[in-house]
Amino acid sequence: MLTLSGLTKTYSNGVRALNGVDLTIDRGLFGLLGPNGAGKSTLMRTIAALQEPDAGSITLDGLDIRANPQELRKRLGYLPQDFGVYPGVSAVALLDHIAVLKGISDRRKRRDEVNELLELTNLHDVRHKAVSTYSGGMRQRFGIAQALLGKPSLIIVDEPTAGLDPEERNRFHNLLSEIGENAVVLLSTHIVEDVSDLCPRMAILAGGRVVREGVPAELIDELNGKLWRRTVPKSSVADYRTKYDVIATRLFAGQTQIRVVADACPEHGFEPASPDLEDVYFIAC
Repeated sequence: MLTLSGLTKTYSNGVRALNGVDLTIDRGLFGLLGPNGAGKSTLMRTIAALQEPDAGSITLDGLDIRANPQELRKRLGYLPQDFGVYPGVSAVALLDHIAVLKGISDRRKRRDEVNELLELTNLHDVRHKAVSTYSGGMRQRFGIAQALLGKPSLIIVDEPTAGLDPEERNRFHNLLSEIGENAVVLLSTHIVEDVSDLCPRMAILAGGRVVREGVPAELIDELNGKLWRRTVPKSSVADYRTKYDVIATRLFAGQTQIRVVADACPEHGFEPASPDLEDVYFIAC
């Protein structure tokens, strides 16, 4: 279990990236949604002991991460949004090198674990190819392989499906689901579908604070009977924003559709809309 309590972080330029973050995350996939600048990356780096918070505590299965950052790194798998690789180095050689850095000193154990992870991520057939020549999806799978070295109990993945085609994204989802059976997996993303497809629990971060938390399906159910839509001329959207709580505008068949939150039908011409997690996100942010 990962527990965050009262985490705050203000940078030297005065930006307060975290403002009293409290979360309790059990084993499995946990989604963290938020717009750019919400504090997601700051939170990921802080949990990974890459930077110190100004205040607050972080514990993993009783381990005080702030007091024992080196011990945390032995239990951590981290896949950042962007990562570089050595040019011309094969996947098997690079994984072996990273395994040494993670403290897996026994050569046979290291070889077996590297091969197991290459099989798990469907990279064994291309293990002797340079990682720098891999496609985007293959590199992401390699990133997961290196994050799983040492069988970590905490895995952090930051925007893992950005730029992947639908087939690679689906394959990556299946892989993350398998991983979540044995570890705490924190998935930070701005792609709402990734959270709704994968995560039993989630939180929305905005302005450095947790503004919503819970089970995605339950958060969606709270909007049943309270969401309305109407197709309107683009020129009238501003007027509707002044009268109603317009949470989003969408193009539908080339026309502008507004989505409004209200306890009853706002006016003639509106119809009930089926809520989804994107609506929860827009209301929170």
